[in-house]
Amino acid sequence: MPFRAPVTEFRFLFDHVVDFATVTATPRFADADQDVTDAILTEAGRMCEEVMFPVQRNGDLHGAALENGVVRTSPGFAQAYAQIAEGGWISTSASPEYGGMGLPHSITTAVNEMMSASCLSLQLNPLMTQGQIEALEHHASDAIKAIYLPRLITGEWAGTMNLTEPAAGSDVGALRSKAEPNGDGSYAVSGQKIFISWGDNDFTKNICHLVLARLPDGAPGTKGISLFIVPKYLPDENSDPGVANSLKVVSLEHKLGLHGSPTAVMEFDGATGWLIGEEHDGMRAMFTMMNNARLGVGGQGVGAAEGAYQHALAYALERKQGRTPVEGGAGTIVDHADVRRMLATMKADIFAARAIELACAVAIDMGNATGDKDWKARAAFLTPIAKAFGTDTGIAVAEMGVQVHGGMGFIEETGAAQYARDVRVTAIYEGTNGIQSMDLVGRKLMDGGEAAYALLDEIEDRAEAARGDFPELAEPVWQATETLREATEWMVAQGNMTDRFAGSVPFLRGFARVLGGYYHLRAAVAEGGQGARSKLAQFYIKRLLPEHAGLLVHAMQGGDDLYALSVDDLGAA
Repeated sequence: MPFRAPVTEFRFLFDHVVDFATVTATPRFADADQDVTDAILTEAGRMCEEVMFPVQRNGDLHGAALENGVVRTSPGFAQAYAQIAEGGWISTSASPEYGGMGLPHSITTAVNEMMSASCLSLQLNPLMTQGQIEALEHHASDAIKAIYLPRLITGEWAGTMNLTEPAAGSDVGALRSKAEPNGDGSYAVSGQKIFISWGDNDFTKNICHLVLARLPDGAPGTKGISLFIVPKYLPDENSDPGVANSLKVVSLEHKLGLHGSPTAVMEFDGATGWLIGEEHDGMRAMFTMMNNARLGVGGQGVGAAEGAYQHALAYALERKQGRTPVEGGAGTIVDHADVRRMLATMKADIFAARAIELACAVAIDMGNATGDKDWKARAAFLTPIAKAFGTDTGIAVAEMGVQVHGGMGFIEETGAAQYARDVRVTAIYEGTNGIQSMDLVGRKLMDGGEAAYALLDEIEDRAEAARGDFPELAEPVWQATETLREATEWMVAQGNMTDRFAGSVPFLRGFARVLGGYYHLRAAVAEGGQGARSKLAQFYIKRLLPEHAGLLVHAMQGGDDLYALSVDDLGAA
């Protein structure tokens, strides 16, 4: 089946749901008018359909392999990557000073999502490079920027992120990698890193690793960590790749999915690197890349969901089984109530997750364009929701896609299972979704809930304005927002962080459910209550939004009942 990039959906969301016009009204992004945005989305969609999607199955069936120390990528990946780089799709938001397009992050988010839908394992490569570009733009010296940024922006070189170690997963402060000054401004970096996405490839001239390591005088924990750029090949006097650095790929992981994306164990043995940012301030610099990646990974979840949904819908429109209950229907399983329920759920949740993702990107753009602290606070607040709900949606939709296929979904030749296997890791990397929820109820509520309440006020104002013409949609959204406000107040009032953390996952999902209802309501209002999106809004608000109530009850239970179960109780038969 072919893949169709959801360009029309992005245009609708930009124009009617996430207030993208506020971004293009700023001097910084005034050039990204509707004509430019439409052209970018259209061309990106064509590239995804014609260049990336054709290599999607190759990545799964013929994954990356390590042969005599050299990583061999999946058939067609090198050619597809070349077209991605030549089209400028790696650098849509990068600084024009070094060759980037300087477009809003909202547009990059839309492009990245379409790329994820067409070939997630290949899209992960540009996403890592984009994050590195942003980290270098904010924290590198001018000399480092001059060497690395132009080549990363063109895609001639690729970037990676090296945090995790065998004994230091989410607890990054436990890392053992070290860096010793060489006396010439460079450092000798040593240590082993695991789970390094696209740690090597056979189609870029150089691979630049951002590596967290500790200097000799670095304090224990995260406060003593520094960040270094460690290239595979050392730049020569012309900044071209020169001699090989002292690093290597030890092995590639055998994974559940994303077979086309080589996930490497990297060994650095006194490799030459250069400091990025200040000494012992590596986590702040790395978080620039991680926050970029968190929204990007949320978009990967939504993209995988889009691909899985299109795959399932195409099958449902073709598969004949049983007596169809719809007079004059398609005559296939799409007419069966439960299949229709699954497809509607998939489509409604994709819309909700995509809207949250783009609303977060718009807030990032507005914060960058205006420096306004309220926009920055909104972007920070929405980031963990966009990451967690986007990836949870990807997993749920891909699983439903297998179910729509029935027995054939369990057969690899249909390709339905690939979406489920590929997307599963997105809820784990760049901070597990549990960590995202803890961040939401912890750091993101340290303002006393100010950013959260501002968002809730906006939803209630919009719902109030829509009550007259759309009471059956606006009233449930308004009531749900009030319930969410009470749960937020409860969270803010808890001084014991364990009580917050115990309910953090259902709180985040409950918040996402309400946000989804809000964005569906805005879509229905924009359509005047007539049209496919209005019908989808009714489905979401009447059937899926009510889940928020149970989720928020769960969120406010505290931690006592969790810890009333002892370790022995958990193991008891």
